[in-house]
Amino acid sequence: MRKLVLFVATGAGSGYSPIAPGTVGSGVGLLLYLPLAGLGGATYVAVVGGIAVLGVWAAGRAERLFGQHDDGRITIDEVAGMLLSLAFLPCRLDVVVVAFLLFRVFDITKPPPARAAESLPGGLGVMTDDLVAGLYANVVGQLLWRVVLPGGLG
Repeated sequence: MRKLVLFVATGAGSGYSPIAPGTVGSGVGLLLYLPLAGLGGATYVAVVGGIAVLGVWAAGRAERLFGQHDDGRITIDEVAGMLLSLAFLPCRLDVVVVAFLLFRVFDITKPPPARAAESLPGGLGVMTDDLVAGLYANVVGQLLWRVVLPGGLG
């Protein structure tokens, strides 16, 4: 069970990256996005929700194994946040690149209420701030591709 917890919590091992594990975890989210992008909107959201619930469970247990709240090796939160940032957006390279950049900016800067969400207990606190960042990135992405740049960047 320990190996499963650590595999999930570290975003398939991305959390062990010696450089920018959160960014690498976000990259794992992009890799997962590729096969999930063709799902219908509600199904996609259900899968992301399932990953988030699994992440709360795994992150909470991994915190105990690592002995620290929101240990940097826990990257399932970046995986789920990245996936949320792409919900209901077109599956195109320009969209994916901008969503990735937006998510990383919001994940790093943690605008309210993301920073406050970190103080929630256990895995819930680990996951929630990144889900808020993913939601912010998604809202900005929706505005960009539906209002500002409906034809895309190219």
